[in-house]
Amino acid sequence: MRIIPAIDIIDGKCVRLSKGDYATKKVYSENPLEVAKSFENHGIQYLHVVDLDGAKSKHIVNHRVLESITENTSLKVDFGGGLKSDKDVEIAFECGAYQVTGGSIAAKQPLVFMEWLLRYGADKVILGADAHHRKIATDGWRQGSELEVVSFINDFVNKGVSYTICTDIAKDGMLQGPSIELYKEILSKTAVNLIASGGITTLEDLKQLKAIGCEGAIIGKAIYEGHITLKELELLC
Repeated sequence: MRIIPAIDIIDGKCVRLSKGDYATKKVYSENPLEVAKSFENHGIQYLHVVDLDGAKSKHIVNHRVLESITENTSLKVDFGGGLKSDKDVEIAFECGAYQVTGGSIAAKQPLVFMEWLLRYGADKVILGADAHHRKIATDGWRQGSELEVVSFINDFVNKGVSYTICTDIAKDGMLQGPSIELYKEILSKTAVNLIASGGITTLEDLKQLKAIGCEGAIIGKAIYEGHITLKELELLC
């Protein structure tokens, strides 16, 4: 299972939110590049970067932060947040993204998302499936929908998606453990490479996610708050 630390960006700074609520913003570093380098120095190979300004603005904003990370580290970066147009995706890849994640666009403009999938390939375009009470949320998690998360994922898998990041919004940033049962259900009903996100707090959480078959695990606040150390993650990479 891939270990994937997360860097969320607001105003060019490394931050974390709780349940996606911008009012809960906590700044952990003024320099995301230095954070990324610290991950790389501990054997991390992958990084999840979310442009929270972009998610709110509905277009890419912090692409220069992405560029600085990809130009100065060897990390393979998955980039998401605010990717709403062909130009946004082009900018992300031009700035060095290894993969991009489309969530809101898949829910609201599925044909555009499928065009990206066909253009760049299923190994480069990840489906973002972030849900609150099992219903897909969009636009930086500020809007709800009637799309049921498992059906949403399965529909896109049937259309060629290989990877999905699934966040249970109620768990995100709460340090109370991930949605193991939801992930079990997704894995039992869909043939997808599932990347778990939200609530991961301990090494035991990672062991459980690996045991049920998750392809990757995104870790955010647990690292920044010291619940999981980079030295511990180094042993898993």
